[in-house]
Amino acid sequence: MLEKIRQDLSPTGATLVAVSKTKPEKAILALYEKGQLDFGENRVQEFTSKVESLPKDIRWHFIGHLQTNKVKYIAPSVYLIHSVDSFKLLREINKQAKKVDRIVNCLLQFKVAAEETKYGFDRSSAKAMLDNPAFSELKNIRILGVMGMATFTYDEVQVRREFRQLKSIFDRLKDNYFIEQEDFREISMGMSNDYSIALEEGSTMVRIGSLLFGSRR
Repeated sequence: MLEKIRQDLSPTGATLVAVSKTKPEKAILALYEKGQLDFGENRVQEFTSKVESLPKDIRWHFIGHLQTNKVKYIAPSVYLIHSVDSFKLLREINKQAKKVDRIVNCLLQFKVAAEETKYGFDRSSAKAMLDNPAFSELKNIRILGVMGMATFTYDEVQVRREFRQLKSIFDRLKDNYFIEQEDFREISMGMSNDYSIALEEGSTMVRIGSLLFGSRR
């Protein structure tokens, strides 16, 4: 399945993030030995444990909801935080990154799904943050793009519409705030059940777990 997904991603150049949350280290190593370097975790304790014991060239992505009081544990080693959903969280990431002399890569998470359980900015809250002079003072974070999750539904029309909405948000942010920042280019959208649609709608990064590791316990 890894090769099948790589073939699907190849024409687009999108990055595959293997969602390894709850999965044992031996399963991660099996993919690592096939050249997979990007892995995603959503629990801080599990994240730090795997960072400590697994190969040091793995690029660890944090993809779950992140509490401000947990940022300090991942700041030294995280490659990319996908789930920045508030200005408060972004400021804390900047604070903890500064303490360990790093610039931490981040994505702004937008709520495009109809489900109330999803987190994320809306257009107005993101604009308020980016227009705030305090945003430009955050020197230890780097915004690389956006992230979002579609509604969990079999309605492909709805899924496509939500992905298209996220792409539109990305384009607007790029034009209005990040036009001179070449590394603002990531759109993290698409999971095991909908990544093909996400790729068609402009995804540059897909987060796939069950197709690679099997169903979660």
